[in-house]
Amino acid sequence: MKLLKICLTALSLGLAGSTFAAELGDDGLHKTAWMRDTFKDLSEDLAEANAEGKRLMLIVEQRGCIYCAKMHKEVFPLPNIDAYLKEHFFVVQINMFGDVEVTDFDGESLPEKDMVRKWGMLFTPTLVFLPQEVAEGQTAAQAAVASVPGAFGPGTTYNMFTWVVDKEYEGDESFQKYLARKLAE
Repeated sequence: MKLLKICLTALSLGLAGSTFAAELGDDGLHKTAWMRDTFKDLSEDLAEANAEGKRLMLIVEQRGCIYCAKMHKEVFPLPNIDAYLKEHFFVVQINMFGDVEVTDFDGESLPEKDMVRKWGMLFTPTLVFLPQEVAEGQTAAQAAVASVPGAFGPGTTYNMFTWVVDKEYEGDESFQKYLARKLAE
């Protein structure tokens, strides 16, 4: 039945000839092998990411988001991006309108939809990159080294990933200048 649903969805979108990078979960969000199913306690997720030598990345998505679908079908499945995600990131998905409890770094627990509102996020997908250490009392939004609302092409996405992993945000070169330099190389 689930396979039939996926096939019908592909036909309705005119994508019957494409391979699926991610399937839709019961919540209507794309699910990938590199996403982690956690209790959504961000302090615990950060500790686990650090123990694995990875960076914590939150991905805020919503059911029916055409830009989320674009990222999951055209960008994330590219071999270099998929491999980079698997090797360098601990990814936790947040449903913009979900009811699953999320515990923020400041200790506050709220349903996903209320946490997203607390963080002031308005667009999906939004990628939130966290540092390896979060100061006491900070929220995820306050601690983030970068927050990327919207869908971007493969070059911008890959370079954002490397900018975060290489901690380029600690230097004087903004991401925009970094991206321009990388694309020119």
